[in-house]
Amino acid sequence: MSKENWKPGTMIYPIPAVMVSCGTSEEEYNIITVAWTGTVCTNPAMCYISVRKNRHSHKIIKDNGEFVINLTTKALAKKTDWCGVKSGSQYNKFKEMKLTPAPSKEIKTPIIEESPLSIECKVKQIIELGSHDMFLAEVLNVQADEKYIDKETGKFSLEKANPISYLHGHYYELGELVGHFGYSVKKKKKRK
Repeated sequence: MSKENWKPGTMIYPIPAVMVSCGTSEEEYNIITVAWTGTVCTNPAMCYISVRKNRHSHKIIKDNGEFVINLTTKALAKKTDWCGVKSGSQYNKFKEMKLTPAPSKEIKTPIIEESPLSIECKVKQIIELGSHDMFLAEVLNVQADEKYIDKETGKFSLEKANPISYLHGHYYELGELVGHFGYSVKKKKKRK
């Protein structure tokens, strides 16, 4: 196998494309699309988003110390992209994209009602990284759309919502299941 060496870059793909809602008053509400996001700790549940310092939402999140990560779907792909390329300083993104700000349970920032899963976050630390600041946050509550919760098992089936991911400038829907955690070491049941 032959490989090329490239300059350092952000090549960890695919990653989720999420709409982050922010603001604590209706006049301030905004949505920013980010792909620099992820889980950092289980207990306490913590995650992060990284936002460019010159983005309109950066100041809103920094001033209020909270945000909501709203997972996106194939049906929300165009709205997700639009919220990422237009500035909240010039547009009311909720109105323009016909998205519904709905109450969070633990913070003042609204969730996006149309999202299948909304993660309410309280900023614990802001880490300056260069082009972006990382907002390290504790998860205070998660709101899951009931239509994706299996009535028998109680399991949340996000795959049924058709989530999208971001891959080097493009959005993709997920493919077929190839396994589950631990399947490579699971012992086969003996036949009688």
